Amino acid sequence: MAAGDILGLPIPDAGPVFAATLVVHVTSGLTAVAAGALAATAKKRPGRHPRAGHVYLIALAGVFTTATIMATIRWHEDAHLFAIALVAFGLGLYGYRARRRRRAGWPLHHATGTGGSYIALLTGFYVDNGAFLPVWNRLPHLTYWLLPTIVGTPLIWLALHRLTRQNQRTSSSLEARPPP
Repeated sequence: MAAGDILGLPIPDAGPVFAATLVVHVTSGLTAVAAGALAATAKKRPGRHPRAGHVYLIALAGVFTTATIMATIRWHEDAHLFAIALVAFGLGLYGYRARRRRRAGWPLHHATGTGGSYIALLTGFYVDNGAFLPVWNRLPHLTYWLLPTIVGTPLIWLALHRLTRQNQRTSSSLEARPPP
């Protein structure tokens, strides 16, 4: 049962705790989408990339926390969204920890974790809201589950490929230098 809608998206009538949590959830989700896009498009060096990535992880924690609360209130309707939020947050933490630990090959783990996290974040949004969005509402429901992965996976692969090539060029130029 819906209490109403905002911009065409139905708002469940599940009480004031759910409604307040939903406001925080939407705010966290929008923040995570924007910060994740900024981090993904920034040069991978100190500055914008790590700042945006930090905001992304905090916002993603907000999405996960609020999804947990809302799923607790409406488990039957929202359990699958809790699972998606768990995957998104788990992958985000994996990517963050890879960067913090800086073990061999950490950039690949960081990019895979954070990129996969972003795909899961968008998947959760489309699974929950795709049927109410223009154009998306004409697509089969399975599309909401698959399209973020179909689009995001090649983008992550390209980023990893570019990163690997950059690392190989850097290693080659360091090896080619004469010893001091």
